[in-house]
Amino acid sequence: MNAMRLIEANRLALARSQDPADIVAEVWQSQALAQAIGSRLAVAGPPELRGEALGLSEVGGRACGVLDAPHLGTEDIRAARLTDTGDAHEVLLGLGRLLGEVGIALVGVAMGAAEEGVYWQCMEAIDAADESRDRVIEMLRRLAVREQGLPEPDSAAGPS
Repeated sequence: MNAMRLIEANRLALARSQDPADIVAEVWQSQALAQAIGSRLAVAGPPELRGEALGLSEVGGRACGVLDAPHLGTEDIRAARLTDTGDAHEVLLGLGRLLGEVGIALVGVAMGAAEEGVYWQCMEAIDAADESRDRVIEMLRRLAVREQGLPEPDSAAGPS
């Protein structure tokens, strides 16, 4: 399935979730999708994105490990259906929006948490969502630099 369709499915499911356990399950799904998209871009995406994409994949995996994994069969894990990333710019914009919504949803769960463990789990997941989003923003910046035909700032520095 196309990455944009999966992103939109995750956004819709997250928006519809009311119960904290359901929200956490949708956050897990979103981070699993970030991991899958990062892996796909690291292998087959534009060369200038590969390092950040690998980092996105690692952070998404770490976020999934922080959260209580929902009891899902392989067929229920949306990220497992990813077959195509399509346009990297469009996918990264959509993923960035999703990760922003994930952070907001986690703040709501953390604020209502009755157990300290749930609160701290949400805090770690918020940090991971922010880090994932930072990597997405960096990849968007690199795409913009490429489209403008400018050298990367690190490689543009000449002799002083």
